[in-house]
Amino acid sequence: MIENWPASAIGGSFLVVLAHGILTAVFQKALSITFPYDQITINQYRGLHMQRDALYTAAEAYLSKACSSRASKLKAELGKEHDRPVVMIDNDEEVTDTFKGAKVRWYSRKRRASSTSTISFQPQDDERKYYLLTFNKRHRKLIEDEYLEYVLIEGDAATASNRKRRLFTNNPISNSCRSPIWSHVPFEHPSTFETLAMDPERKKAIIDDLVMFRDGKEFYKKIGKAWKRGYLLYGPPGTGKSSMIAAIANFLEYDVYDLELTAVKTNTDLRQIFTETTSKSVIVIEDIDCSLDLTNKRKEKKEKDEEAREIMLPENVEKDENKLTLSGLLNFIDGLWSSCGGERILIFTTNHLQKLDPALIRKGRMDMHIEMSYCKFEAFRMLAKNYLGVEDHELFGIIQTRLDEVNITPADVAEELMPKRSVEDDVGECLKNLIKVMDDKKKGKDDAAKEKEKPN
Repeated sequence: MIENWPASAIGGSFLVVLAHGILTAVFQKALSITFPYDQITINQYRGLHMQRDALYTAAEAYLSKACSSRASKLKAELGKEHDRPVVMIDNDEEVTDTFKGAKVRWYSRKRRASSTSTISFQPQDDERKYYLLTFNKRHRKLIEDEYLEYVLIEGDAATASNRKRRLFTNNPISNSCRSPIWSHVPFEHPSTFETLAMDPERKKAIIDDLVMFRDGKEFYKKIGKAWKRGYLLYGPPGTGKSSMIAAIANFLEYDVYDLELTAVKTNTDLRQIFTETTSKSVIVIEDIDCSLDLTNKRKEKKEKDEEAREIMLPENVEKDENKLTLSGLLNFIDGLWSSCGGERILIFTTNHLQKLDPALIRKGRMDMHIEMSYCKFEAFRMLAKNYLGVEDHELFGIIQTRLDEVNITPADVAEELMPKRSVEDDVGECLKNLIKVMDDKKKGKDDAAKEKEKPN
């Protein structure tokens, strides 16, 4: 105990501590004079799942665009997302940049991963890349408040112009933390609003809505809402819901995240998956009516007292919290977690609108409901132009009459318009086949009506 120590020992220890403090202060002062710089490290990966850091990706793209002319060591890569080689700054290289009078020096480095790490996807992951950003201390506030954000914005723009967009799908989340949450392939769906078979006025309304969303960052900030918008696509199978999603993504030039809810076990997993999506993205849940038990209306409270008590047992409460629920999905759409990031489109599709819980599709969650209906004449004209290269034909009149009499999906129409030989030889034949298919449908419809009218 200190009260038993000799006074001389206590005094000596105090002097040692005091001397050490003085020497440390003097050394730091001298170091700040001889090396008046601060440093910021930007690592390539972050988190337990080793997700690529967005700032690192943006910095890589920014440096390649703005500073590569001042580098002597470069590398060229032809990734699967690129049509042409992309030149980047190589490892162990340094370049300088200037921002509002501040000189900034970038170092490209790599370090060996810790031997205690349990995360390793590939052999090359034993070496982790990072950027070391060095600048004068007097510019620290400028670098932190403005320069890093500038690099992020310019880097994101450069990345968008240099790469193809991506189609992501979520992987099952495991406790091993060894695999990424999302995997992706290049998004190459050719559908556009120009080729989409839909009434021109309805198509224009959707495009106008997308333009207002894309340009509405300041508006959403002003009204205090997350910068997102929800679209519900509903209608029978084959009416073009997937083509509409692709057309929206191609129009906005956004990545697509195809969220498979059946691979999500809990609300916590859903939040983790959502936070790993990026801005400028379309998040899609197709066939929401078939995704787990999330579509039925919430049960009315008609349980007996003993059933209610059973529900409230601790083991049942814990079990309910450890699964994906409707309330968890609603929070994902427009709760607090929906504001984690911006410029996102959420799209649900369903073949059975009546099965969905009204809380899931109300305005504010699914802002625009788009009915994908059976093929009408204007949509047929677009399909005929796309598939056969014709905008008018003597058989169009008959086809218009038949389209008013029967329900046929754009997918079925497109199948009949697919040329079997050369387009020039098949125009008339394809149109006749389509008329025959619709005649058969009409006959079947009439026969069914007559059968229904027969007395029992």
